[in-house]
Amino acid sequence: MPRFALKIEYDGGPFAGWQAQANQPSVQGAIEAALARLDPGFADGARIAAAGRTDAGVHATGQVAHADLQKNWDEFRLAEALNWHLKPAPVAIVAARRVPDDFHARFSALERRYLFRLVSRRAPVTHDRGLVWQVLQPLDAQAMREGAAHLLGLHDFTTFRSTMCQSASPVKTLDQIDIEEVAMPHGREFRFTLRARSFLHNQVRSIVGTLERVGAGSWSPERVATALAARDRAACGPVCPPHGLYLTGAEYPDDPFRD
Repeated sequence: MPRFALKIEYDGGPFAGWQAQANQPSVQGAIEAALARLDPGFADGARIAAAGRTDAGVHATGQVAHADLQKNWDEFRLAEALNWHLKPAPVAIVAARRVPDDFHARFSALERRYLFRLVSRRAPVTHDRGLVWQVLQPLDAQAMREGAAHLLGLHDFTTFRSTMCQSASPVKTLDQIDIEEVAMPHGREFRFTLRARSFLHNQVRSIVGTLERVGAGSWSPERVATALAARDRAACGPVCPPHGLYLTGAEYPDDPFRD
């Protein structure tokens, strides 16, 4: 059975998350339903695997999944056919690539990348409603960068993970956390870019919610280090909402989408 990797974009707003759930709309379920129109295996209940299981309301611009199909599709035609059958769901197959049988969207990934969009402005956002987290107060980007620096590297991130996290260990290495400040009409947008081999449940949202408190002046940058060292969920700042978060990509030893 030929294996195909799929690069996927989606608006997470209408979905209960990536993972298929009984009686709940999911991104995985939408793609598998489209595949069932094209492939007998999926009509019989075959499943796809993804690089990351995004939560309800979280978006993606570079989710990666793989599917084993019975037909050896032309890559372009597979993407076109899936996009046709995905209508009108806000899900798009950006590209499809034939990959070796040992490629696995989750277990072959060397890293995941996330973007969080935070807007600071008094007037409500209109065009980006549901796509950014908006706060009303001004934020200090440099203070947030100083707080974020304490989180880089190998740490026990117990403070910054959900109590429902199923990861075997809270110890992770955060390879990158950059904060870009962008002017917008009557406000500022702050774009947080985070990169790691893997993330804990709610880790990114916990980090950004905490750094927002630093930017607002409620926390000092040094308090982030204190919270991290506490290894206590109660020491975390507020967890920010999901609709500002995007899974932007996954890196592989031989990236099928590099071209």
